[in-house]
Amino acid sequence: MGLPVRKSKVAAPPPACPLTESLTLLRGAWAPNVIWYLSAEPRRFGELRHDIPRISARVLSARLRELESRGLVTRRVLDSSPPSAEYALTELGREMLPAIHALASVGEKLISQWGAVATATSKATTGGR
Repeated sequence: MGLPVRKSKVAAPPPACPLTESLTLLRGAWAPNVIWYLSAEPRRFGELRHDIPRISARVLSARLRELESRGLVTRRVLDSSPPSAEYALTELGREMLPAIHALASVGEKLISQWGAVATATSKATTGGR
């Protein structure tokens, strides 16, 4: 027999959780990266592929369509031959940038901490050589 479930003391949740709604906009692999690379200026598909070398064309295309449907990115067809399009952040997309920058800042700290731990571990196992 399991333990009884205790009643939550937290006030009833709002009809929609603002945090969940915000994170829903960023769901999908590479979505924050795409927003990051669109933060400075509009970019074409090939430029984004160059910016994010590990992303496949299929995933990038899907992510751009999703971000466009969520209102974070706009797509503008360029009058060029061959036809091309460029992608830019909308005002809503720009509002996501402080959160993405904060996450990147935490990531930088984690990477530097892990690097320091890895270096210390390596020195310990090799006798400091």
